[in-house]
Amino acid sequence: MLSLFRITDVSAHCDLPCGVYDPAQARIDAESNKANIAKVADNDDPDFRTRAILIKEQRAELVKHHLWVLWTDYFKPPHFEKYPQLHTLVNEATKLAGASGTKGELDAGKADELLAKIDEIAEIFWETKKA
Repeated sequence: MLSLFRITDVSAHCDLPCGVYDPAQARIDAESNKANIAKVADNDDPDFRTRAILIKEQRAELVKHHLWVLWTDYFKPPHFEKYPQLHTLVNEATKLAGASGTKGELDAGKADELLAKIDEIAEIFWETKKA
């Protein structure tokens, strides 16, 4: 049977053309999360607090999603070899965004810790983009 398609092996360091991955997405949602923690602390209206907490929890899920996309789709074995702390860093950041972190608590300190972890991940990310 004659094939109309020619199969060619190709390789790329990410799933889509570079530029579609950016840890800034996680940071924006983490900053929103921290702002919602402050809004809950500064407001006594139970309906407002409930809405702010729901938004905070949604943003925390988005932070985890953005970090997981970087971890699973962007970072590759050579990155993990060069930055052996990367697995632990992403794990710690997603836990800080999770139920024991900013999703489940109203602790601005955990929000600051999460932002610091995202900054560490971003630093590694941008170093890999230069390579």
